[in-house]
Amino acid sequence: MAKTKKETAEKKTASKIGSLISWRPNKQQRFVLGCLLILFSIALLVAFISFYINGQADQSAVSRLGDRSEVVQNWLGKFGAFLSDLIVYKGFGIAAFIFVRLFFLTGMFLALELALRKLKNIWFWDLFAIIIVSVLFGFFATSAPELGGTIGYELNLFAQDYIGKTGTLLALLFGLIIYLIFKIKLSPEKIQSYFDSTKKDLKSELNALKTAKQPESAYNLEEFAVVKEEIIEEDPELDNIHLKTNDTQFELNKEALKPTIMNSSELELNPVVKPLQMNINPISQPPVHTEEFVIEKAEEEDIIEENLASRLVADFGLFDPTLDLSHYKFPTIDLLKEYSTGGITINQEELEENKNKIVDTLRNYKIEIAQIKATVGPSVTLYEIVPEAGIRISKIKSLEDDIALSLSALGIRIIAPIPGKGTIGIEVPNKNPTMVSMKSVIGSAKFQEAEMELPIALGKTISNETFVVDLAKMPHLLMAGATGQGKSVGLNAVLTSLLYKKHPAEVKFVLVDPKKVELTLFNKIERHYLAKLPDTEDAIITDNAKVVNTLNSLCVEMDNRYSLLKDAMVRNIKEYNEKFKSRKLNPEAGHRFLPYIILVVDEFADLIMTAGKEVEIPIARLAQLARAIGIHLIIATQRPSVNVITGLIKANFPARIAFRVTSKIDSRTILDTQGADQLIGRGDLLYTNGNDVVRVQCAFIDTPEVEKITDFIGSQKAYATAYLLPEFVGEETGINLDMDISDRDTLFKEAAEIIVNAQQGSASLLQRKLKLGYNRAGRLIDQLEAAGIVGPFEGSKARSVNISDLSALDQFFNNEQN
Repeated sequence: MAKTKKETAEKKTASKIGSLISWRPNKQQRFVLGCLLILFSIALLVAFISFYINGQADQSAVSRLGDRSEVVQNWLGKFGAFLSDLIVYKGFGIAAFIFVRLFFLTGMFLALELALRKLKNIWFWDLFAIIIVSVLFGFFATSAPELGGTIGYELNLFAQDYIGKTGTLLALLFGLIIYLIFKIKLSPEKIQSYFDSTKKDLKSELNALKTAKQPESAYNLEEFAVVKEEIIEEDPELDNIHLKTNDTQFELNKEALKPTIMNSSELELNPVVKPLQMNINPISQPPVHTEEFVIEKAEEEDIIEENLASRLVADFGLFDPTLDLSHYKFPTIDLLKEYSTGGITINQEELEENKNKIVDTLRNYKIEIAQIKATVGPSVTLYEIVPEAGIRISKIKSLEDDIALSLSALGIRIIAPIPGKGTIGIEVPNKNPTMVSMKSVIGSAKFQEAEMELPIALGKTISNETFVVDLAKMPHLLMAGATGQGKSVGLNAVLTSLLYKKHPAEVKFVLVDPKKVELTLFNKIERHYLAKLPDTEDAIITDNAKVVNTLNSLCVEMDNRYSLLKDAMVRNIKEYNEKFKSRKLNPEAGHRFLPYIILVVDEFADLIMTAGKEVEIPIARLAQLARAIGIHLIIATQRPSVNVITGLIKANFPARIAFRVTSKIDSRTILDTQGADQLIGRGDLLYTNGNDVVRVQCAFIDTPEVEKITDFIGSQKAYATAYLLPEFVGEETGINLDMDISDRDTLFKEAAEIIVNAQQGSASLLQRKLKLGYNRAGRLIDQLEAAGIVGPFEGSKARSVNISDLSALDQFFNNEQN
């Protein structure tokens, strides 16, 4: 009896499983499932597109998606960031977009109740295409892993381990051929039919020529000769057309072209003019009026035979922007301190000991070394190894911690492989690092002879070469690192490099120092090198509330400069200044020599905390547009998190300097790769400008050295004031309007007529009509509001106009005078 009950229970379980397996959805269930798949495919498309736009900003947040406070940039939120990371980055790369097509078509088949037999074929060939495309991008786009995905990259490496690069490429080509033949139905017959149709078209043209007794236009002789040789055997009648070819012309049968009229007397060549019959009844003709016709000849303009700009250059020479401070002397190198005189000390025993430990550690994991070479730098030694054939690079890369343990050293960094070389690099810190002085860097020939617009000497590389970069080519620089790792010294090195190479007329600094103590020494050179807003006491900005006005003022300066470049018909500041120096631009038209402006922010995170979007938006606008007109940004922060260094900021700062940070996530936020967490501190940095990562020991410059340099510059003759930036006054600030009629602008009446005519009160209208700058147009609007002609500021709307027409405006002015 018990056995019977057990068998009955087993039969019921088996029937339930069988019913689940044989489940077929009904019409409503198919429609709902189809709609779900269609919406899911749209969601995938949105998430994937957002990944390729904002994926870098979400890289550090993928592992913390469970945290509700974590903010991601993906358009589908955390779910989209997870799907994109799983299917695109860890999956198939850009080939993942084929999944969107698959889910969309499957949903359409289900929702529209189409036959599912074709769907199987679609799934098979699309999955085949996903694998082929992913491996193709993994083979060719090794520097962009998000194109091929992890699966494509690993499949490519797996194939290369067994059949090599050539075999992998041949296998991929074979896969493409299979797809073209079986999916696209490309066959040799189709290719042959294409060429046959071309040949038939040529033959039909010749048949048309045979039908016509007389050619109507000239034909290409070479075409005729080739086609005739190919098809004369197929159609013997074509031989009746007598073609005579030579170098310049061809002839048809001349007998067939003779005129059919043999007797010339049959033609009457003298035309007969028929008399024109006119109605000359004088009564019916209208009276003729004689009008006065005056011809006035315009006077010819005077022609100047000599180029005016060339004559000015010949008379006065090229314009020299340094004439105002013609006796200015650059700071001397002896103002800098020499910290080490003997250069790099090579410890042979230490090098030999480290080499043996590296070789023994790799040998313990059955990795044999064919060659090893050491390059000694100021603070780090680079050991370049060449492994034996067949050793995988990833295997050596995974032993980073084991090598650090065997060497008992902090900051081991493995570069596998070194770009441009067939070696693997292992960077090991020196036990006794050598300090790189600013004097040795500034005095190097590489810096002194650098032909750059804005040269910056950062320090020395591992090979002990002076590392010099051009800020104008960067065009903006992002510096980040933990507290006390050398950011402020790095900023001083950047500013010192420019002070040693550029005249006060050529470069100006806008310094923002929320900490109030880092950049205060540069106050002494305010009238030489610094720029500030009008009516401000200190050129160095320490109040975060004033930073927003300064940034917006720089945006106004940027717009004004672009207007000058447009009028001068040049593309960048270098071409503009060269044209101005050649006296081809008239200063009376508003043209002037444009110095470079460099905005330096010492602690960006503090600005983001206090001002937020008010700071981020103008900085992003400057970073996107200001390169061509000579405004460059240098931003430093000690908190490299994604809410400070946002995707909008990172996208416009390709040049980045990373000092030592505490985590791999921070390193990826700055450099988009790890490595900054393995630095040793004390000025050890990684520099990248969108390509390779270079390790540099930053030059050290102490506070007394900066003080000597600023004292030397500040003691010389200076400009009357600091470089004044355009005044920025927001319309919403509610400023006190001046009611004094005598202080009105000379264009007040003309501006009032324009506003009343247009019945629209805005500063931009006055800028366009009167060709004014933003500041003057804003003051005119304020005066018109004070006079009661226009209404108050109303946000995004234009100001209301209180006077209806010009006659009412005239009456208004008459009442004022009375």
